Amino acid sequence: MLLSRIKSLSEKISTDVILWRRHFHAHPELSYKEFNTAKTVVEKLKSFGLSPVEGVAGTGVVVLIEGLNSKMKTIALRADMDALPILEANEVEYKSQNQGVMHACGHDVHTSSLLGTAKILSELKNEFEGSVKLIFQPGEEKNPGGASVMINEGVLEDPKPSGIIGQHVMPLVPVGKVGFREGMYMASSDEIYLRVIGKGGHGAAPELTVDPVVIASHIIIALQQIISRNASPKQPTVLTFGKISAEGATNVIPNEVNIAGTFRALNENWREEGLQKIKKMAEGMAESMGGKCEVQISRGYPYLENNSELTRRIRLAAEEYVGKENVVDIDLTLGSEDFAYYSQKIPASFYRLGTRNDAKGITSYVHTPTFDIDEDALRISSGLMAWMAVKELMEK
Repeated sequence: MLLSRIKSLSEKISTDVILWRRHFHAHPELSYKEFNTAKTVVEKLKSFGLSPVEGVAGTGVVVLIEGLNSKMKTIALRADMDALPILEANEVEYKSQNQGVMHACGHDVHTSSLLGTAKILSELKNEFEGSVKLIFQPGEEKNPGGASVMINEGVLEDPKPSGIIGQHVMPLVPVGKVGFREGMYMASSDEIYLRVIGKGGHGAAPELTVDPVVIASHIIIALQQIISRNASPKQPTVLTFGKISAEGATNVIPNEVNIAGTFRALNENWREEGLQKIKKMAEGMAESMGGKCEVQISRGYPYLENNSELTRRIRLAAEEYVGKENVVDIDLTLGSEDFAYYSQKIPASFYRLGTRNDAKGITSYVHTPTFDIDEDALRISSGLMAWMAVKELMEK
């Protein structure tokens, strides 16, 4: 039976997958600079007898594993490869050797897992029909998102996948379990930069100035009304400003104030409307108070939609692989992911691999200096993706 064959191979290569993950973790590379990571991926794929295509979106790698009747159907699997500018605080043998750079979001797990999937499928290519396209993607952590660049360079063509599946670590879910959600899952993410310009002067003579600090304060408070009084309370959305810079002093009113924040939404129409309201309100309020506000919006990723039918099918495949008791529901999040670009083009599903182990003290969230995983997750991650892909190819 193919399921038992995949499980057996997954267990057989699990030690290798763990070693690959530790290698990637110890040698992290930032977005669009994954040169050595890509080189290692290519070397491993070639050792499996595969023919990867290099240099997609700069450092991306794509490989097609063709089974019997290879042109019948294609399903895509995606892993991201980049790390974050974080100084690792873990004291482990595979600690980052690249000072100030860390795989704090699990992309080392995703890359090593997909390599394991490639190994399994390459050995079983005469036992399934159709093709599996593996996408090793750069730049998930940085705009414009490596997914968008790869799509522009034709990763979803020749052959065009019927759907795409992505796996991501989840430190809130216990190891051995996997999580799924149909429909809306992750938010769009845009960066908001406000430059509030006034006229500086002495703090004891405010009447001779146009105080940008006061103007900025009013703008920040007023913009929250866009969320509370314009967005539907049934529509998840958030506007957060996390940085304010006013280079004045106790008795100095500065000439300008700089503000930076993020706007998140789970609806593309509301996203566009909200961004326009933010710009209009900030500019208008500054002008009404005698100043000026320059608004810069850095467009981020769209919202991520998990195709319901595809998600139901791969959830059933997961139940077959790890047991129904180990498949859980996950809630929507206002976090963002550039996998969303794929979901805007073809049926897509982004699921979560549990990596938490309270007994071992492995509880830190992603994007923190102490993030790590229970590596027992790697004993199922490769085989699970292989089984999902094969099951999806069976779907007529």
